[in-house]
Amino acid sequence: MTPSKKKREGAEEAPSVEPGEELAEALREASEAVGAEEAAAQEPADSEAGGEDELEIARRELEEAGDRFMRLQAEFENFRRRSLKERQESLQYGHQNLVKDLLATVDNLERALAHSQEDASADMESVVQGVELVKRELLGALGKHGVKVIEPLREAFDPAFHEAMGQLPDASVEPNSVLEVLQKGYMINDRMLRPARVLLAREPGENEEPVAPDDDGADDE
Repeated sequence: MTPSKKKREGAEEAPSVEPGEELAEALREASEAVGAEEAAAQEPADSEAGGEDELEIARRELEEAGDRFMRLQAEFENFRRRSLKERQESLQYGHQNLVKDLLATVDNLERALAHSQEDASADMESVVQGVELVKRELLGALGKHGVKVIEPLREAFDPAFHEAMGQLPDASVEPNSVLEVLQKGYMINDRMLRPARVLLAREPGENEEPVAPDDDGADDE
């Protein structure tokens, strides 16, 4: 075998060179560096998307908190108005039930006066004067608390203030005018305590005589 042929066979049969530890370490470091660069390139995009999500969540929570605040403010304002109205009504009408109970006493005093005036003897005169004084004092005390008497005689019927108990034929006044007051009505400030019970006038029918109202009715003082 010629030397040149031996050289060619030796070149073909030469073993492959294995990388040393230093080369393997360098390759590993280079691979890690490439991976870190790729991760670093991806991280800003992820962090930006996460920041946008957090900002949107914070904005939504702020809007919800603002809505809750507005609702609470509106509820508080309504509560304040109701409390103020209830306090005003308590000051104006808190004694309403007491006044209603006292009205029966006023009615009895007026009835006693009306019946006693039928007997004008000297013995009854002092009693009548005493009862009259008590009635005036009682009405004066009620008046200090906003109580007003409804005096509807000869006025047009108003269902908001009057309670019709019947009708009498009378052509001297307008139909549906109050002809007689059977029981006085009372108001406390601008609130009705009880309506006045009244008899109303109507047009007399044919061959019907007018009926004169009772002169000793509840409208007498």
